[in-house]
Amino acid sequence: MTRTRILGPALIGAAVLISSCRQDLVAHSHNPVQIDSTAVKGIMKLTLEERAVTRLGLATRPVAEQVVTLHGRTASRKVVPYGAIMYDTKGETWTYTNPEPRVFVRERVVVEDIQGDQVFLAEGPETGTTIVHVGAPELMGAEHKYGGH
Repeated sequence: MTRTRILGPALIGAAVLISSCRQDLVAHSHNPVQIDSTAVKGIMKLTLEERAVTRLGLATRPVAEQVVTLHGRTASRKVVPYGAIMYDTKGETWTYTNPEPRVFVRERVVVEDIQGDQVFLAEGPETGTTIVHVGAPELMGAEHKYGGH
């Protein structure tokens, strides 16, 4: 009986010690993305390690401009691949810009029209701005999971 009284608390103490060590390891785990605030409330700047960019298979391209003639008038429209467009839970549309190597920032866009794999923008990044067209869902997941949203 005395042995059980001593052994029980010792086992509980060992379990608590092991549990706290495990929490310490989890709290100090490595995160391949650094998330910083931007000047725009709710928009985060994601800086990925080179390995993370490669592992996610991110691909970028510039926002293109397409000249069209409508009713005898020539106009230009910004166009991006459909894969560059992300929808949030409120139905708002976004794309990720790539202002510098390994850095990604979400920017709101307004879709004017979708034709096949091409999305024509009424509002969004300027023509020539580098955007993500493969891997944007992974960036949004990282931003919302680790960015505190």
